[in-house]
Amino acid sequence: MNNIAAIFKKEFKSYFNSPIAYIYITVFLCLSAWLFFRGFFLINQAEMRGFFGLMPWLFLFFMPAVTMKLWAEEKKIGTIEILMTLPIKDYEVVIGKYLSSFVLFGVMILLSLSLPLTVAYLGDPDGGPIIGGYIGLFLMGAAYVSIGLFASTLTENQIVAFILGIVMCFVLLIIGEDIVLFKAPNWLVPLLSYLGLGAHFSSLLRGVIDSRDLIYYLSVIGFFLYMSVLSVESRKWR
Repeated sequence: MNNIAAIFKKEFKSYFNSPIAYIYITVFLCLSAWLFFRGFFLINQAEMRGFFGLMPWLFLFFMPAVTMKLWAEEKKIGTIEILMTLPIKDYEVVIGKYLSSFVLFGVMILLSLSLPLTVAYLGDPDGGPIIGGYIGLFLMGAAYVSIGLFASTLTENQIVAFILGIVMCFVLLIIGEDIVLFKAPNWLVPLLSYLGLGAHFSSLLRGVIDSRDLIYYLSVIGFFLYMSVLSVESRKWR
């Protein structure tokens, strides 16, 4: 745990030692608030469904942007070799880096709580979907971060890591959507429906916390963290 905490502190501080974290947070909050409120007053209903509907698509770009430097930068400047000579296990580095990005993401989401507070002030929204929506945001964001982290282990170029992260997140996002399921073979529909990130998020938006959704997101996070560890360990055989 000490090694994980040390990696976490190093990576988390690196976000705030430069303008990166402040830019991410400011752009995310301004963009999400603007997109939400430009439709909120048109429908004239006190609800957050429009906000939650935007988040999977904003995450598609923001999460890979947050994670793209975690391994790619280490490879490019050569510090990965120094890092890996330290008495620390590969999985500890992966978890430490993952937690640093996840906490930054968590800060972004917590700061967005001003939106439901504003909605509650203006009307009387149903609390169940809002609570379920925020739980879904944390789970989906955690999955996006793990995917972006894995993408960063595959290259030393941050732009390539960013694009790879977007592509992988996009595929998992739409794989369970109706537009894909409609054209898929019938025998494949149940599997694709279960694998889609968006389908499970939509389930949580109803305000019902289903254990199947929780298990799904935790499985996705665990799988991509495991793949990240394998990717990092593979450097020993190159």
